Amino acid sequence: MSNNTTYQVVSNPVSLHTRELTVLFAGESQTKPQHHIGPKVVDYYLLHHVISGKGTFRMGDITAELAAGDSFLIPPGQLFHYVSDEEAPWFYRWVAFTGTQAQTLVTEAGLSLEYPIVNSGVNTTPGEQCLAIFEAFRARGSSASLLASGHLHLLLASLHETTAEITQSPIRPDSHSDELVRQVISYLSTQYAEPVTIEVMAETLGYNRAYLSRLFKQHTSLSPVTFLTKLRVDHGRRLLRERPELTVEQIASSVGFLDALYFSKQFRRWYNQSPTDYRISVGKPITTSSMLRLP
Repeated sequence: MSNNTTYQVVSNPVSLHTRELTVLFAGESQTKPQHHIGPKVVDYYLLHHVISGKGTFRMGDITAELAAGDSFLIPPGQLFHYVSDEEAPWFYRWVAFTGTQAQTLVTEAGLSLEYPIVNSGVNTTPGEQCLAIFEAFRARGSSASLLASGHLHLLLASLHETTAEITQSPIRPDSHSDELVRQVISYLSTQYAEPVTIEVMAETLGYNRAYLSRLFKQHTSLSPVTFLTKLRVDHGRRLLRERPELTVEQIASSVGFLDALYFSKQFRRWYNQSPTDYRISVGKPITTSSMLRLP
């Protein structure tokens, strides 16, 4: 047992304007035997990570004996109490944060009101990220708040990796293929405006192109290339309605077509009319520069 008790805390040195995620303060402490906090409530999120020693954490119906590698989260407004062990009082680091996206990020990390505890085992990342936030605030640089938010994202990501390993069940063949198809759709839906190729997508996802294309067509009745083309055409159709100041050439470029004539050809294939005719049919004015009538 260490007799060298310490307590250090440092606040965000930047003038605070609460954003999506704002770290308020960070600290660390080698506690005394049976050092206790609470029962009390706070109006921010308070995340602790135990570096060494042990103690007891209570919140609601939860009572847990925690030790090195454990992290525990205290949400705003929840009555809590914790106390360090008599023989091996814990040394922990903590981070307080708030923001409009705090709850979403906490949930994505796998922490919940029902069980706000994660054990990271020998993974030292949570403790290191808590320390990085502490050091960023102590340095009092103009970018301290941004640095702290970045480190908090990494901290929550490391907790998410741990909870995902614990909760993820073995993937059945059907669920695996469904998930892979969702990944392809997500990839193409976000990259459609870029010069994406199916080869690059397959490499990014870690699969053979032929296997990926065959699986995708079995589930959607479309090849990835056809799906991507239709996706681009549909986004172009929306821009034809919503952005009358853009020419057909500009719209084609905006949705990933390098050639406006090819965009027009694909548009006619799916909708049986040219982009210009479609724009006229929905009552949008035609700009002078878009008067060139594409086939």
